[in-house]
Amino acid sequence: MSILKSLKLLADPTRLRILRLLEREAMSVAELQEVLGMGQSRISTQLSQLKTAGLVADERSGKHNIYKNQAPPDLMEVARHAAAELPETAADDAALGHLLAKRKDVARAYFDELAGRFGKDYVPGRSWKALAESLLKVLNYRVVADLGAGEGTLAQLLAQRAEKVIAVDISPKMVEFGQALAERHGLTNLEFRVGDIEDPPIGEGELDLAVLSQALHHAGHPQAAIDAAFRILKPGGRLIVLDLLKHGFEEARELYADHWLGFSECDLAGMLEKAGFESVETVVADKESAGAGFQTLLGIGVKGSAC
Repeated sequence: MSILKSLKLLADPTRLRILRLLEREAMSVAELQEVLGMGQSRISTQLSQLKTAGLVADERSGKHNIYKNQAPPDLMEVARHAAAELPETAADDAALGHLLAKRKDVARAYFDELAGRFGKDYVPGRSWKALAESLLKVLNYRVVADLGAGEGTLAQLLAQRAEKVIAVDISPKMVEFGQALAERHGLTNLEFRVGDIEDPPIGEGELDLAVLSQALHHAGHPQAAIDAAFRILKPGGRLIVLDLLKHGFEEARELYADHWLGFSECDLAGMLEKAGFESVETVVADKESAGAGFQTLLGIGVKGSAC
């Protein structure tokens, strides 16, 4: 569509607000309803027009379509200036901030409730076979981080071989439980820290190995989590990602506080390469024979020595 036609389309305040919000965050129709305080029909109609014009795109995730902005940069520059004149802009920003905080609160509340019984309960994609296969690919490591560690089952195993292990989790209760467990087992080289995997409390270039084990599908921004892992790795350091292969078990959002219904091999490889990782490998490491039949996706990347 031409710039002129696009500008005419954005003369409608609702479409302008939607496009601006989607530039900041990919969202479903239900989430846009919450932020904008509008009905589903009205928002869907506006999204349809924006999609026809090529200004937004959608991707199926379970039962939901997730919409994202794909307007050209020059058009978005004009759109941002125009949106600044709308009286609803400040309220939209506040509502979006609330939505993003709520996303994290859902995950935090789930893991707080799970603290102390994490190892006893079923968790989709947790497979000792998959864990073993990933660890066998890593021969030498000194400083390791378990990002999204939960109560630290994997971190405790890593601590038996690494010089230092940093376990990061968003849930203060989970961190408290894990630290107490580590002290009880005499693992003085295992340290738990409260933090978000998208911005872990670890300095740049500290790690030889970072692990995201069944954590990435809880992240609001998976790419940001992988980018952060790249930042805290030393040159030559490795990232291991164990997560769910893309699936359609929509109930996982409610049952396990999952934000994403897994990732395809292409998705994971693309995120690793975008972050700057080299020698990227992905493989479907395991498949459950019961339940929803979740499959475990393994991805590995190396931070180049020139970084």
